Amino acid sequence: MANNSPTPATAALSNIISPQFYPVYWDIQDGLHTYYDLYGGRGSTKSSFISVMIVLGIMQDVNANAVVFRKVASTISTSVYEQCLWAIETLGVTGFWKCTQNPHRMTYMPTGQVIIFRGLDKSKKIKSLKVARGYFKYCWFEELDEFSGEEEIRSVQQSLLRGGPKFVVFKSFNPPISKSNWANQYVSIPRRDSLRHKSSYLQVPPAWLGPQFLDDAEILKQTNPRAYRHEYLGEAIGTGGEVFDNLDIRPITDEEIASFGQIYMGIDWGWYPDPFHWSKMHYRPASQTLYIFDEYRTNKQSNYDTWRTLQILKGVTGADLITADSAEPKSVNDYRSYGSLCRGAIKGPDSVRYGMKWLQSLRSIVIDPVRCPATAQEFVNYEYDRSPDDEIISGYPDHDNHSIDSVRYALERVWRRKGQ
Repeated sequence: MANNSPTPATAALSNIISPQFYPVYWDIQDGLHTYYDLYGGRGSTKSSFISVMIVLGIMQDVNANAVVFRKVASTISTSVYEQCLWAIETLGVTGFWKCTQNPHRMTYMPTGQVIIFRGLDKSKKIKSLKVARGYFKYCWFEELDEFSGEEEIRSVQQSLLRGGPKFVVFKSFNPPISKSNWANQYVSIPRRDSLRHKSSYLQVPPAWLGPQFLDDAEILKQTNPRAYRHEYLGEAIGTGGEVFDNLDIRPITDEEIASFGQIYMGIDWGWYPDPFHWSKMHYRPASQTLYIFDEYRTNKQSNYDTWRTLQILKGVTGADLITADSAEPKSVNDYRSYGSLCRGAIKGPDSVRYGMKWLQSLRSIVIDPVRCPATAQEFVNYEYDRSPDDEIISGYPDHDNHSIDSVRYALERVWRRKGQ
């Protein structure tokens, strides 16, 4: 942060910022990232940390202003506005700030810099946000999962993040229970310009939370461990309808890939709206771990063009065995005529069920969300269908499963072995 504005003495930060946020504090001070995605359970003090960083940052940089968002404007008074009031009071700088509620605004009186609060239920008005001095250096989206999705957030950022040399964008939320929620998926995909930080009340000094909070957490832990993990530890534990509960969504390093032996490839044919999907993976029987580390997905591309793309972009050769959906024998034969070692999957009674049960039985399915974003999304989102009474329907849904099918085809020669 640029220390180019005279500021009043403030309270010791070690008495305000919980220790788990010290690395995030120094990361911001050093200007290492633009986006700071803080998520976790109740009592993790992530919102307190963000409010302190915004107030302190404005007092340290004469050109900095901030805008704080909630999805619904009516929730501002009792949430982010109160949180920033707390930060001002706790820092001991109340006399330097003028705070109003109609409209919600906080003004740093020595310079006129402001913190503006807005709801995104009328997002078109965001483009009209202006400040008399400096620019919006700080932006905070509180309760990220309540917003409409990444596209809405991106649109706001495109309107606001301009006119200055450095930006700090905070996104904070308690992870929703469903793993398929867009906010949970958003923080699961690494970005070089983003720091993702997960926290819980267990990292906060107990005296800051008080005995009642700690007692409530302990009681829930004993009586309902699943709810405790979700509410207090901030885990997206799922709704209970997920087909795969053995997923490990994380980057797979080049070193790991270099150590892989047998490689498997599969194709699920498609044109539009169903996509063509090719998958590449490695399976380690000793640890019962499947690594999916490459994909190619497209629409409205001929068989010849997909084959040429796999050769040029993915390094696939005629010596690589590809197991594809045999429901399209012409496509399989097309690939063979191009020089591909392509064969149709063996389909028979219960082949889908056997292949799916085998995938579910693995100790871990590791999917790289950067190399394989479509695959990661499909596996995470794949849930059993439900009846109108919200009862789970047995059987595997035959929709939104193109990468899953390609993986099942690729590994057919593994799960069809006797004993598997």
